[in-house]
Amino acid sequence: MSIRNDATFTVIDESEDYIVVNKPAPLQIHPGDPNGPPTLWHRLCDLLSYEIANGGQVSIINRLDRETSGVVLVAKTQVVARLFGMAMQERRIHKTYTALVHGWPEWSEHALDAPILRAGEVQSSDIWVKQIVHEHGVPCRTIFRVLQRFERDGMKFALIEAKPETGRMHQIRVHLSHLGLPIVGDKLYGRDDRCYLEFIDTGWTPALEQKLILSRQALHSSRLELNLEGYPSFWEAPLPAEFTL
Repeated sequence: MSIRNDATFTVIDESEDYIVVNKPAPLQIHPGDPNGPPTLWHRLCDLLSYEIANGGQVSIINRLDRETSGVVLVAKTQVVARLFGMAMQERRIHKTYTALVHGWPEWSEHALDAPILRAGEVQSSDIWVKQIVHEHGVPCRTIFRVLQRFERDGMKFALIEAKPETGRMHQIRVHLSHLGLPIVGDKLYGRDDRCYLEFIDTGWTPALEQKLILSRQALHSSRLELNLEGYPSFWEAPLPAEFTL
């Protein structure tokens, strides 16, 4: 089958059973507000309209935050959606992310076991979704590896590979913040979480650009591995240009 493209995203691979795309930021995965802007799901429904008209469907297997880019696996049929869903539950799908962070870690590789819970459960927090590392949280483990260290305008940055072994909300962002390596552009877990509330109130402004550098969090789903007979073993998406600052 020939690979098709949508103006919003790039198709990495496609078969009769699935389609794999490179989702850009800040495209949202699923619709929330009925009057909101088109999402990846809407775009895929448009692209796969023929398949849907003939009994197919759009089932997004791995979800990414709106501001996270990268590999997204999508099943086209109910049978394959169930197959991929079971593979996810059985941990036969593995994800690798790349993050651009502030600072240089002292280590080259690091495995972090640090439980996470919602901040509002243990302290006063005016940001409901914010997660923190806390001893009473849900167990979380992420494997980190330094890919590159560099400087820009006297500031230190690093590219970090992150492999989550659990799948908790905002896990990589929380863990990197906990390590003192906040992700560039992260409004919630960056160097100042007030940026999150400010962005909600004002939208993107020159003041926020000065604080955050990038308008999106520099987190990218760079590789997705699938341990399932009869299917490709992995897919990759190149780093967005803005990760080079």
